[in-house]
Amino acid sequence: MAYRISVDTGGTFTDVVVADADGGMTIGKALTTHERIFDGMNEAIGNAAEQLGIGLDRLFAETGLLIYGTTRATNAIVTKRVAKTAFLATEGFPDVLLLKEGGKFNPHDFSKDFPEPYIPRSHTFEIRERMSSEGTVSIPLDEAQARVVLEKIRALGFEAIAVCLLWSIANPAHERRLSELIAEIMPGVPVTLSHQLIPVVREYRRASATAIDASLKPLMQAHLKGLERDLRAAGYRGEILISTTAGGCGHIDAITEKPIYTVGSGPAMAPLAGIVFSRLENLGDNVIICDTGGTTFDVGLVRDGRLTFSRDTWLGPAYTGDLLGIAAVDMRSIGAGGGSIAWIDDGGLMRVGPQSAGSVPGPACYGRGGTEPTVSDAATVLGYFDPHNFLGGRMRLDVDAARLAVAAVAERIGLSVEEAAYRIVSLASDLMMRAVGDITINEGVSPRESTIVAGGGAAGLNIMKIAQELGCQRVVLPKVASALSAAGMQHADIVAEEAASLVTLSTAFDTEGVNAMLADLTARLEAFRAGLKDGGAGCRIECIAEARYLSQVWELDTPLARHRFDGPEDVAALVESFHQVHERVFAVCDPSSPVEVVNWRMRLVVHLGTQPLTAPGTIEVAAPPARERRNCYFGGSTPVVTGIYRAEHLEPGLRIEGPAIIEEPTTTLVVYPGMAAVVSGAGNYLLHVA
Repeated sequence: MAYRISVDTGGTFTDVVVADADGGMTIGKALTTHERIFDGMNEAIGNAAEQLGIGLDRLFAETGLLIYGTTRATNAIVTKRVAKTAFLATEGFPDVLLLKEGGKFNPHDFSKDFPEPYIPRSHTFEIRERMSSEGTVSIPLDEAQARVVLEKIRALGFEAIAVCLLWSIANPAHERRLSELIAEIMPGVPVTLSHQLIPVVREYRRASATAIDASLKPLMQAHLKGLERDLRAAGYRGEILISTTAGGCGHIDAITEKPIYTVGSGPAMAPLAGIVFSRLENLGDNVIICDTGGTTFDVGLVRDGRLTFSRDTWLGPAYTGDLLGIAAVDMRSIGAGGGSIAWIDDGGLMRVGPQSAGSVPGPACYGRGGTEPTVSDAATVLGYFDPHNFLGGRMRLDVDAARLAVAAVAERIGLSVEEAAYRIVSLASDLMMRAVGDITINEGVSPRESTIVAGGGAAGLNIMKIAQELGCQRVVLPKVASALSAAGMQHADIVAEEAASLVTLSTAFDTEGVNAMLADLTARLEAFRAGLKDGGAGCRIECIAEARYLSQVWELDTPLARHRFDGPEDVAALVESFHQVHERVFAVCDPSSPVEVVNWRMRLVVHLGTQPLTAPGTIEVAAPPARERRNCYFGGSTPVVTGIYRAEHLEPGLRIEGPAIIEEPTTTLVVYPGMAAVVSGAGNYLLHVA
């Protein structure tokens, strides 16, 4: 097949990337249609087909693979539009979701109410049973009592059930029997069992993940199956994969069984694109990914060419939000994007976000009825956007509406409209810079030693200012920046992951137990691989130990070279690998301390055979004078005559000095005074901020 399509549906835009057999990428973009996702998706794919000079029917006919990423699960959680879910817990332990992990920022701040649990306390039901930590039955499952509880749940009309019993990871017999009773009493109701989803220690994390997964099953099963029907009805006959927060993709049937892996699945693809473009430009394997969409600003890291993962992904504020619990690509999000709304607080200070205008009604400049001032409106007022050439001319911007919206906040703080607009963009930049600092500087990573790869439709507005403040000298804005996550999907592999808990010390290593557990995890992944097309040819299995020094609280992902321990030398290799990881993360290690492994993970990665990108070399030369000019504002009340460069007029090697505006069909790059952008041999933009 000639083409591969990837789709990322965000809160404001649906991004599509169509890759041809030579690795060339074409971007399609449309506003997200939340009522029926396929409508906006179809429009975006049609836009890409038009650029390719072929009809939509032909594009579908000549496409062998479509990868889909969505914010549907994330939005459902944030807006509390998930299924009515019952939570079953061991008798005597009904408050796991309520108490969370007990943490709190600003411990002396008593102005905020205690956070609500993900599943209301009134929807929690206790089951009489008890397993010990050794896996022995302390209290047998009371089936008569369980039947009474399940009959009550059925009568109350619950749509999904989450089962998280104490120490089911040591012995899952009671959870399995409950599943059988649920199927008997409530046939067809989706169920998530904690020992199958996330068999790890730490009760709240396991309970939270189980609750989130169960609550998403009815919604995501209907959504993904409906999308598949729409695609087939439109004439698409190729393979459909779903991107996951584990940094890969999977088949629809597998994902509908574990829909929690679709939470944040779009942003999780951006680091894949980040490392590809950094390597393409010979800028190294340490990358900071900044993805600026219409609703959020997402930031992540690639260290030594490897994605970074975390079990500490919170939906909402840390400790008071809800914990995802699963090992997910570590992408941090804040409410600052092109559609983020500027407002004045009670103290008279301007703020930006986290509220967003979304796609409906959208920023005021979209002319769809929005009246709140957003970052996009500010950019329109400043002259950064060409109102007649937005989205490649497919959307006209309403400059008067944008000015009117910004004027509402300008009057309250006593500034001109242009000065207020620049302050909105600068404030958004400050928020984004702090987000980058949280994941880098606060965790011992120097931005000066990394490459920034910027993506998202709004990335070009302020990425150069952000890089300058962080002192980062290597910055890339890819030509496909506006669809960075969708571009990352083009390089995604099929990924399946299995995990288990077995706590052991390096000084008293349970070789027999660890080997038996790793063999079981391998067998599960091999069973998954056997069901893949071509038997998962070209796959690899990665083994990761979640380890810590004895008496530490949190673990670090430690890669293992082997999947079996045959002697002391293999244990020593694990310990040395952990020392290296600890040294890299914290700049210190403790060779005298025993290493404790808490959880074990194995990942099956099946390579999908993506065409590698190549970048021809170029000679840097000064760009000729711009063909167009317009007035733009860069902080003062006096406009600056600024050169406007269209992407179709730029050749590799050209160096464009600021102030300048570079207009791509789906993004705009602002080159501030004193800065410059160079067009690379691959058509990307290498940004010079000092």
